[in-house]
Amino acid sequence: MKKRGEESGGRDGFDLSKVKTVPFRKIERKVSVDLFARPVRAGSRFSEFISSLPSVLAASDLRALQAAILEARAKGRPVVAMVGAHVIKCGLAPILNDLIDRGIFSAVAMNGAGAVHDFEIALFGETSEEVGEGLLDGTFGMSEETGALMNGIINEAAKKGSGIGRALGSYLLARKAKHREVSLMAMACTKEIPATVHVAIGTDVIHQHPSFDGGATGAAAGEDFRRFCRVVSELKDGVVLNLGSAVILPEVFLKALCVVRNLGHEVSNLTAADFDMIRHYRPARNVLERPTLGGGKSFSFTGHHEIMIPLLAAGLVEGSLDKGKRKD
Repeated sequence: MKKRGEESGGRDGFDLSKVKTVPFRKIERKVSVDLFARPVRAGSRFSEFISSLPSVLAASDLRALQAAILEARAKGRPVVAMVGAHVIKCGLAPILNDLIDRGIFSAVAMNGAGAVHDFEIALFGETSEEVGEGLLDGTFGMSEETGALMNGIINEAAKKGSGIGRALGSYLLARKAKHREVSLMAMACTKEIPATVHVAIGTDVIHQHPSFDGGATGAAAGEDFRRFCRVVSELKDGVVLNLGSAVILPEVFLKALCVVRNLGHEVSNLTAADFDMIRHYRPARNVLERPTLGGGKSFSFTGHHEIMIPLLAAGLVEGSLDKGKRKD
């Protein structure tokens, strides 16, 4: 056994003179100049911008996801958007509604906070508060109109056996809410696609109000869960997008998937994608990894919603036009 120092002739540094090297061409490389980005020309179409991105990592994944979504819709397979509240209050509802209007999204799910933002925007044109300031004097989330209206609609929906999403969307349309065109729930009702709301009791500001009825909210949310299970049961060869929900919607999706597979529905070859500003455990496990075990593919995109989701949407719009729908 050689003692320390013998390998390097007594010096502390390791002797590299006998290291074996390999000709460059004998080692496979992962990146070549062919994969590099190209500068964007002034006046170019958005599809040219997308194709100019480097063919590596997230840029390749974005193109692959866009292609998977368009292929799924071309084959009549569903594309489900699960939308977190922050996505709505970042001003992205018009972009998501455009995808609904174009027939790219076939169902929408949101959490309770998302429904609150969606409802307030549609009726009043504004939403979101300074939580810290309102918390000091106990006024955070105590808007009289929001609580009374939403709880009243949900309580009535429970009596009729209706879900929260459809009830709120139908109300906004019937009321001719001033900004209903940017409401996901109203657009879903207009296009007659499922819009479901998934609530955790105590997490939403309207649960603080005197008009809150936990039993009614649970009943209406339960109806939406069953409706969402129907959506998930048809996801074979389809796509599910988790747009900014860290906990509620990934958990709801996992349970719905378990239910429908338990009842014998084949949900395979699923494409799953997660968009969020940071990577979370539940989206990674419950949307991307576990549902695609045994087949399918998944994509994760990290970045600000107000940038990443418009990038996805613009590529889908350009891609759908390039498939023979271009009007210019």
